[in-house]
Amino acid sequence: MPKRARELTPGQIKGLRHPGGERPVKIAVGGVAGLHIQIQPSGAKSWILRGRFGDWMERKDSNGRVIDRGRKKREIGLGPYPEILPGPARDRAREMKEKLRQGVDPVQERKEAHAALMRAARRGVTFQQAMEEYAVEKLVELSSDAQRIAWRRMMANHVTPVIGSMLVSDVQVDDVLRVLRPIWSTKTVTAVKVRQRIEKVLSFAKVREYREGENPARWDDNLNMLLGRPSQVSQERHYPAVQLKDTARCFGALRAREGIGGRAVEFQAMTATRSGAVRFATWDEFDFETRLWTIQPGRKAAKIKPGEQPKRIPLTDEMIALLQALPRLAGCPFVFWSSRGTALSDATLGKHMKVIAAADKEQGGNGFADAATGQPAVPHGFRSTFRTWVTERTEFPGDMAEVALWHKVGNKVQQAYDRGDMVERRRRMMSAWYDFLCGRPSNANVVPFEALRA
Repeated sequence: MPKRARELTPGQIKGLRHPGGERPVKIAVGGVAGLHIQIQPSGAKSWILRGRFGDWMERKDSNGRVIDRGRKKREIGLGPYPEILPGPARDRAREMKEKLRQGVDPVQERKEAHAALMRAARRGVTFQQAMEEYAVEKLVELSSDAQRIAWRRMMANHVTPVIGSMLVSDVQVDDVLRVLRPIWSTKTVTAVKVRQRIEKVLSFAKVREYREGENPARWDDNLNMLLGRPSQVSQERHYPAVQLKDTARCFGALRAREGIGGRAVEFQAMTATRSGAVRFATWDEFDFETRLWTIQPGRKAAKIKPGEQPKRIPLTDEMIALLQALPRLAGCPFVFWSSRGTALSDATLGKHMKVIAAADKEQGGNGFADAATGQPAVPHGFRSTFRTWVTERTEFPGDMAEVALWHKVGNKVQQAYDRGDMVERRRRMMSAWYDFLCGRPSNANVVPFEALRA
């Protein structure tokens, strides 16, 4: 039977000192079996209860000999001295020993209680707070500051006013619907992005243990039962495009325009690229020897994500002639520059299209109206005109036209293995496209107009 420790008086406990050395010492104080005062080298004291709990067990060495027998050892901290005096310390020790006799591990019990308190604290996080945490961790994955600003602006405009102040743990399907329904049919593309971003924030909140349960912003077998399919309810329209029958007249009017803005729209029509790609084009992107225009990933307004392949646009003789005839501004890297030495604005390009549309109407034309909407065509609409021309007036492969428009072709596996961009074949296609823009016949894969009428 183990020797019982002599019960120390409060004065004796107060007078205990560390004997020296770098390790703490434990001194039994008696009164309750296993109760010790622990003294640090610094002199700080605290209460420790040493005991065993759980089922009896044996520990053996490599030869199978029993080297320890008994229940699991446990040291339980009861608090600092003298904040806790000997009397209360012995009372706490008796409570802990009773739990040990019942097979309850007080340390594990304490950890679980602390975890419960932490979970309760996490439940106090609002959607706005969870969204900000998510943004810090995940928005670095976006390719530019402009995209990160746009992400925050969209959430601030549509989400924060509705559910931003709600506890993220309380957000349910009805709350997500309050965000989405006002914009689902009128701003469908935006609404789809908002839903996806709410879903990601709520998934993040679940991983951080701010909430539990299913994600109320999930689409499949959830919101798709309550909202119409985006493709069916969208009221957003495509960019108005020049009709094929009006293309030569429109392009001729553009070529008659003076100024760099007119040349920018002309070049955009010739290359079937986006306005941003043209407006922010710089001279170092062009190689006239190889007859290529190369845009690197991450370049402003190019919509080429980091990690993707650079976009190569084949230059025809006519494109090179247009570029070489442009005036250059000293110290300005932009090919199409404004009077302030900056890139042209999108409104500048649009203005040229509006001017020639108004002039065409005055002369009895249709103002280069889109066939479906009747709206005047915009610079971006030349991309649609180009795609329609490839399909209806040529024998060029559709996939080649998609590559020219920077659209992804095939599934992810095909995209991973087929990295060619058909640049030389596309050069012939773009040359034929220029002939069409000018209203003259071409010999390259173009179906004769007489054949179309037959």
